[in-house]
Amino acid sequence: MSDEINKYMQDAQFSTIQRPADDEIDLRELFSVIWQGKWLIIAITAVFTIGAVVFAIKQPNIYKSEALLAPASEEQSGGLSALASQFGGLASLAGVNLRGKGGVDKTQMAIEVLKSRQFASDFIQKHNILADLMAAKKWDRENNRVIYDEDDYDVNNQKWVRDVKPPRQPEPSMQEAFKVFEKILVVTKDKETSLVTIAVEHRSPFVAQQWVTWLIQDINKVMKERDVAEANRSSEFLNKQIALTNVADIKAILYKLVEEQAKTIMFTEVRDEYVFKTLDPALAPEEKAKPKRALICILGTMLGGMLGVMFVLVRHFVRKEQNLESRI
Repeated sequence: MSDEINKYMQDAQFSTIQRPADDEIDLRELFSVIWQGKWLIIAITAVFTIGAVVFAIKQPNIYKSEALLAPASEEQSGGLSALASQFGGLASLAGVNLRGKGGVDKTQMAIEVLKSRQFASDFIQKHNILADLMAAKKWDRENNRVIYDEDDYDVNNQKWVRDVKPPRQPEPSMQEAFKVFEKILVVTKDKETSLVTIAVEHRSPFVAQQWVTWLIQDINKVMKERDVAEANRSSEFLNKQIALTNVADIKAILYKLVEEQAKTIMFTEVRDEYVFKTLDPALAPEEKAKPKRALICILGTMLGGMLGVMFVLVRHFVRKEQNLESRI
């Protein structure tokens, strides 16, 4: 009986001693499997690397032009603020804003207008840039011209020839164009300095520069026209009220409000940069912004290597499992 107990204890100790060895053998087996399948791993990695290189080469260069802007100061807000405490209620009836929220609020409004669907549609139609936006394929550096996709746009006849399914038409709609436009337009505002950056990405650096310049001009013009229209409507209302009242004090108040609206209109006429002042104008960039071809190649190589190792290991363990099942 004691001999059997001793034999059992020796077997248990031997089993305990053997476990680390088994783990070490499994680790060696893992590296052995990878080493044996090294040529398959290299082949898979090479395929992915070549694919990544081809993909990176075929991607067109994208250039990014940007301009740095500062909110224009509200020089006429001083007089309005002085009247706000006295005549704010009466002015609100006429649609007159006397609170003078300052350049920050007007700047934020201009940014939202700039990113709006209506502004983008008007911008595309006004400058006739639909083909450059939707059909540009690449940029010919030597001749400085945009090359269009012939499957989408016939340059000679200036006609859209896209083969699309309804509800889309051969000529892109403004809704479709806006989806593309909002991806290439980047408008950011620094919270600390309130400086605004407008950037546009395009296959042509000169097109990108021109669009940024146009965007700044158009948003200033749009915001100016809005304020002028509002001031004219307010002045018209106030003049009607002046004609209807006989109270001298009320007439004096109304005349002051009309005067402030006249100042607003005058202010818009003498300043082209109404909402944004250009600190650093847009330039045609000499270097591309993307694609990052080297990064694409590196990521493709890494992905291929990882998939190759996984494939070799999975294949080995599947075969090993099948062998164990066949023995059982």
